[in-house]
Amino acid sequence: MIILSTAANDYISKMLERKPNTHFRLSVKKTGCSGYSYLPLVVDRINPTDTIIEIENNLKIFIDTAWLHLLQDLHIDYIEEDKSGLKQKRLIFTNPNEAGRCGCGESFHINNNEEAHVS
Repeated sequence: MIILSTAANDYISKMLERKPNTHFRLSVKKTGCSGYSYLPLVVDRINPTDTIIEIENNLKIFIDTAWLHLLQDLHIDYIEEDKSGLKQKRLIFTNPNEAGRCGCGESFHINNNEEAHVS
């Protein structure tokens, strides 16, 4: 199950409304100094192998099935911050499957048992 805060749900829904006939897809990619990074995308084509998760307000999230085991119980939030006069808007991912994050917070790693499931 994926959990979205009200702010994340509103943000993603508005983003999709601005681009008709698009969908929100979530995947993971191998990258960064710690190993993996979340890959949220707005796509116009659905991957037939994706798992569909229905969230409140008729929002559907398409999950890359290859990473579904790693995204179980993922919590997604959305924040807006003012830093040095610059407004930053971003999704925040809190995942109980993470073993840790890199110093900059952009990538994460998982324990060795989980890595064995990743193809």
